[in-house]
Amino acid sequence: MSEEIRGVCGDAGVLFYCLVGNVALELVAMTEEFDIKKVARQHLEMDRFFAGDFTIKSEKGRIEEQNLRAEAGEAVSQMERIAGEVSACRRCPLGNLRTNAVSGEGNAQARIAFVGEAPGADEDAQGRPFVGRAGKLLDKIIAAMGLKREEVFIGNILKCRPPDNRDPRPEEIVKCLPYLQEQLEIIKPEIIVALGAHAARTLLDTNKSIGQLRGRLHDYYPDAMAKPIKLMATYHPAYLLRNYSDASRRAVWEDMQQVLTELGLPIPEHGRK
Repeated sequence: MSEEIRGVCGDAGVLFYCLVGNVALELVAMTEEFDIKKVARQHLEMDRFFAGDFTIKSEKGRIEEQNLRAEAGEAVSQMERIAGEVSACRRCPLGNLRTNAVSGEGNAQARIAFVGEAPGADEDAQGRPFVGRAGKLLDKIIAAMGLKREEVFIGNILKCRPPDNRDPRPEEIVKCLPYLQEQLEIIKPEIIVALGAHAARTLLDTNKSIGQLRGRLHDYYPDAMAKPIKLMATYHPAYLLRNYSDASRRAVWEDMQQVLTELGLPIPEHGRK
């Protein structure tokens, strides 16, 4: 230690102050040499204190982001696997009658899953769900909620079109429903919107009418041991096209407002009462 420092600090054991950002960093003065490692460690601790430990937080955030990306990639991979299985499916006669299987599409980690009863002619032709007139109306409903089609998942109880758009038969539902159940298990949506009576009755295992089911949230149980998923039953877009009135439109919008509220999402200004 130089004579100048001795004159200021005195003998061993006297406290030496180093100002870092106007804050005193207290170090023990040594007679012949400083504990360099201790000084460096204290400097690092002070830097972390003033930086909010951003280095550590940044690393933690990076790892969390990597994990989320890995989970998203795995979900997409699993959904693609199911789509391949659906394309090859011949569990029921519908598999031999279809033009294209319609597995479903959208975000593999969506917060909302829209589920209808079965593909129609347009869906069968394109291999995509809800692309006809009813699909265009569903797109408008989703947009009115402040969302985009690619942010949600859209699918059906059946993956193949029944002839002449007839109602799904019980044996067809039994064969096909496991595909949707596995998709929902992968997606883990916070809310399912059941579009129409067939979808609502199948998922809720009830014979009640859509008029009795809509307007309130229900619990859908993927299996006996699973945590329930909230389900909102509402009118199918095809029903709205056939019964286009202020009352039917208002009923669907009220249902969608409940969905948004349950998810903690804002209700767009144009939709407020």
